[in-house]
Amino acid sequence: MTPVSETELASLSESRDIISLGMAADDVRRALHGARTTFVRVADVDVAPGALVTIPAAAGEVRIVGTPETRAAAVQRVVEVAAQAEKRPLSGFSLSDLEALAAREQTTLRALLEDLKVAGLELVAEAPFDRLRSPRRSIEQVNIAGLALARLTVWQLPSGDVSALYRSIGELQYDVAVIRAFAPLPRVTNPAVPTTGYDDVRRVALARLSLNIPSIQVDWSLYGPKLAQVALTVGANDLDAVTAVDDMSEGRRRAPLEEVLRNIRAAGLEPTERDGRFDLLA
Repeated sequence: MTPVSETELASLSESRDIISLGMAADDVRRALHGARTTFVRVADVDVAPGALVTIPAAAGEVRIVGTPETRAAAVQRVVEVAAQAEKRPLSGFSLSDLEALAAREQTTLRALLEDLKVAGLELVAEAPFDRLRSPRRSIEQVNIAGLALARLTVWQLPSGDVSALYRSIGELQYDVAVIRAFAPLPRVTNPAVPTTGYDDVRRVALARLSLNIPSIQVDWSLYGPKLAQVALTVGANDLDAVTAVDDMSEGRRRAPLEEVLRNIRAAGLEPTERDGRFDLLA
């Protein structure tokens, strides 16, 4: 079931009136979350076994980034990082990379995920919908292995309208019902679909209106404060990948945490920090 009726959604999807589209998405967002806007401070650590692990005290999630070369290397790295993460949620890897790794090692995805779970992994960091070989099956395997999926993402936008993409994602959520966050803005640019601020805002709003997914998310590190602030007024309710490093070198107002809080409040919303489990920290 979508947040708005199919008739309303069809009308809004065809409209070029970004103001009306944004207002409709904001209405749905506020019905679900009120003014609360969540954000998570993430400590990124390199996937290479033996690489330095630095976890700032402010981190609400520790995330292993990069593509593991082998199954053994992935497991080893999780063990290393888990030993230092303490009670912080530990996430890592792209589900599409794990699909490919399982195929190379001639094992099942479920067996690989179970190994990572035993090693200390709690969440698969992302599942890029357009790169997964079998989105439904692979996400179900994450759940069966006792892990959680941190977020569904889009690697690169298709060459056409996003409506068909969102319909497919809506059907996936109907089947699996475990997707709690979706980041609709692409991780990389598609040369065939040059992105504009207008298109980005429209994609966020349509995601909120067309998908029964609790959190619509924007990557703070990838898209920055300007687009993030606008996205929060047209349906987004969560900011991912805020740095956990409290850099005061340019003064308190320029510190990462203060900038996030200021941008959320400037959008007329209430900032609330969370961890990687979506548990609120304040």
